[in-house]
Amino acid sequence: MEEVELKMTQSKRVALCVTCLVDQVVPEIGVATVQLLRRAGYEVEFPEAQTCCGQPFFNSGFREQATDLAKRTVEIFEPFEAVVLPSGSCAAMIRVEYPHLLEEWPEWQHRAEELAAKTYELSEFLVNYADWIPRGDFEEIRLTYHDSCHMCRLLGLRDEPRQLLERVGGRISEMSESDRCCGFGGLFSVRMPEVSNAMTAEKLHQACDAGVEALVTSDPGCLTQMRGLTEGSSIKVEHIATVLEEVTR
Repeated sequence: MEEVELKMTQSKRVALCVTCLVDQVVPEIGVATVQLLRRAGYEVEFPEAQTCCGQPFFNSGFREQATDLAKRTVEIFEPFEAVVLPSGSCAAMIRVEYPHLLEEWPEWQHRAEELAAKTYELSEFLVNYADWIPRGDFEEIRLTYHDSCHMCRLLGLRDEPRQLLERVGGRISEMSESDRCCGFGGLFSVRMPEVSNAMTAEKLHQACDAGVEALVTSDPGCLTQMRGLTEGSSIKVEHIATVLEEVTR
């Protein structure tokens, strides 16, 4: 897989691609993302015409439907100079899969590559492009971080979320397998719930063994999956955006 060379202009305006799960299930992540980008000095625009990026269709083999949504997403976001998502998996769909999905249509593939080159996962954007240094004296937070599959394997993003958490007082105790799948896998969790839940239970077990207060992730899918099995557990599962937003108010 060829690495996408990201480019960033001097513009202080970004578009938020909020993702389906954030919009429908955990909207507080979207609110926190907007607040963080504003604190980093950016004006945030929200194209109301945006829809699903097409990843559920793509992962299920419905390429025609995924292609339609990919084209729509390209059309909606190509006027903007930068696009930020609070989701590693959806960012990977746009950055990695769109150019392959649209390769039968050279013009669309070119437009998809241009969108990929200006699309960023939230922590990546704040660390590598906004160079955001939060102000304040922060109390220590004991936490561990879950590397979601798409974010660490397809995008190669591991250090950026940890850097942000450490900047606001996070003391990170690593799990024995921080990049072990949480069991979500999109429709995998629906089709094979017993296997999925067993994987989630192991992830939560490792988080508890790390002796922390919170398990933090950058993917809403992982968040909802792990939260669904935390009943009776002392550990909280949080998205990095809401953690950062709360401590930097």
